Amino acid sequence: MTVEINKIHNESCLDTMVKMPDDFVDLVITSPPYNMNLRIRNGAYCSRQIVKEFSTKYNGFDDNLPIDEFYKLHYKILQQLLRVSPLVFYNFQIVTGSKRAFFKIIGEFSDYLKDVIIWNKMNAQPSMHDNVLNSQYEFILIFDKYSSISRMFDFCNFGRGELGNVWDINRAQDRNDSNDHGATFPMELPARIIRNFSKENDLIYDPFVGTGTTASASKRYGRRYIGSEISEKYCEIAERRIRDTVENPVDFSQF
Repeated sequence: MTVEINKIHNESCLDTMVKMPDDFVDLVITSPPYNMNLRIRNGAYCSRQIVKEFSTKYNGFDDNLPIDEFYKLHYKILQQLLRVSPLVFYNFQIVTGSKRAFFKIIGEFSDYLKDVIIWNKMNAQPSMHDNVLNSQYEFILIFDKYSSISRMFDFCNFGRGELGNVWDINRAQDRNDSNDHGATFPMELPARIIRNFSKENDLIYDPFVGTGTTASASKRYGRRYIGSEISEKYCEIAERRIRDTVENPVDFSQF
């Protein structure tokens, strides 16, 4: 049983990965849901009322798992990602509904954690409540299955001193055409990873492909791709964006 390449699979990433043999893909780039709608009330976790204007990031998905379930899901997903790929770039933001789970995951997977990139979004995202810091950055955790003990990459396309671990990329740089998905990252983010940490024709996997930013960047740079996405609507948008990438290639040299 194998997985079709250069396709967005309309299913859970766990269902996609179970069909992959070990080390099937060369590189994983993803930004999972952040559990935005799990909040705190009276000192305990609770689900926030879903208000589309500021809290519904995903079409048909409430993004409010209990913290223990959120942790167990991402633990299981990272286990599988490190089975199917030697190198994983995992982007997340600190929010109330995920921070304890993600920090615990960092500890659990510390033997695979190679480095951390800080994505500076250039403009601080206003907090939704009083007494809360505005959020201007996100983490990109780099997990390496085989040589995490060293910060040196087995392969890279940059020279000594040419690439830092704080990336200034405006979040609103090139937002895609889906008004229903407010959690997309700019094309330059996966493009920078692909340019610097993969070879031509490598296979790139995004287990939370959303509207196809990683897949589009992979196509732009002559890489193959696989995406998993539970929303049929987002799958359709992703396929359209990939076609547009081929017909109207983006020049990232300006960034």
